[in-house]
Amino acid sequence: MASTQRDTDKAPAAAPDLATAAAGSQTGDAAADRAALTATPELLATSAGDYARIWLQKVRNGESGALPVVLGLVAIVIFFQLRSSLFLSAGNLVNLMILAAVFILLGMAEVFVLLLGEIDLSVGYNAAIGAVVTLWAAYTLPWWVAIILGLAASAFIGLVQGLLITLLGLPSFVVTLAGLLGLEGLLIILVGDTGHGAGGSISNPSNILNDLTAGNLSPAAGWTIMVALVAVAGLSMIQRDRRRRASGLVAPPLGVTLLKIAAMAVAGVVVVLVGNTNRGTGLTVLSGVPWAVLIVLGVLVLYTVLTGRTRLGRYLYAIGGNAEAARRAGVSLIRVRTLAFVLCGMTAGIGGIMLASQLNSVGTNHNGGQYVLFAVAAAVIGGTNLFGGRGKMLHAVLGGLVVAVIDNGLALIGLTAAATDIVTAIVLLAAVTIDTVARRSRTTTS
Repeated sequence: MASTQRDTDKAPAAAPDLATAAAGSQTGDAAADRAALTATPELLATSAGDYARIWLQKVRNGESGALPVVLGLVAIVIFFQLRSSLFLSAGNLVNLMILAAVFILLGMAEVFVLLLGEIDLSVGYNAAIGAVVTLWAAYTLPWWVAIILGLAASAFIGLVQGLLITLLGLPSFVVTLAGLLGLEGLLIILVGDTGHGAGGSISNPSNILNDLTAGNLSPAAGWTIMVALVAVAGLSMIQRDRRRRASGLVAPPLGVTLLKIAAMAVAGVVVVLVGNTNRGTGLTVLSGVPWAVLIVLGVLVLYTVLTGRTRLGRYLYAIGGNAEAARRAGVSLIRVRTLAFVLCGMTAGIGGIMLASQLNSVGTNHNGGQYVLFAVAAAVIGGTNLFGGRGKMLHAVLGGLVVAVIDNGLALIGLTAAATDIVTAIVLLAAVTIDTVARRSRTTTS
């Protein structure tokens, strides 16, 4: 209608009608706004300025992405720094990185099943089972064999639960709740049967496993790896955009890609500067980026490629968005959903091994119920949809950082563990509320 009206106004025989022209202009603006809402910035932007303008338009209309989480994280950090000057000290920030690693990895595990609209309530105790198997095997086997056995045990648990859900059609909530209870009992049995679990806990016998969280890169190695990672990631992004343009596909403007690379470089420099600061006391020198940061980064890259660049990833999003449509398109729902639970279990095992390294032991007092709640909170706070079809591994990183900052900050200012649970619950409710309101806003606008 808008284009027809403009054609009429431009015709030589037609008399000027300012009111009609204004109405046509408003209609065109509304259409442009709707296009900006339904399309990604890459589809419409021809420059960095256009990209920013379209992105801001999407934010104003409820498509804010991870922006609320980032702003909330900044606000929480400022609050804790005002309450305690030690919060942003190098020593505390490194402790925060190590603490966040477990929350982030468990959050990543949960993302796999949340993408399908499912849930896994057993990841907390599945993580502990993987850790116990790893420590038990490390007493007699090489450390890398022990890790493989621990991850295999957690993946097998995920496989069993996935088959029960997909083949029998049982609700994932019920199956994994039963898994939570059963694995808690299995943990008690395994710790007692290891022969190394006197007192209800099995200690870590491997210095290498201990170094997963206690070890640090040398300052020179930290800079070298950071520069190499940013260079590889930047070249990969530029090459990807170039291939897309050559194939006639949309790609973000070069300025936007360069800005993303610059942001990665700044983040890398900050992490290395903090890590390389001497955190020792007296004559003791303690510096370097923790190995835990590299482990989390490696898992993030691997899973981001898996979910965003492979057929399996496309199937996960397709099933989560519309399972029936995916089935009619030829997607094997049983295979993909089962594999998602296997990946969830294996990733929980990685988180459990990191936790065992951090605590230097695993015991029967492991609070798997709380860890699964933190895992779901990390994924959802970061922006993953509870009902499937939307989420990224980066969301677990953002959400895990929020949970870790709250846990670390409240402990630093002397509040109890109960306060951590309450504040995390409030933040989780706030995140879900913002996501729900934004989704309703998008539906109303469309």
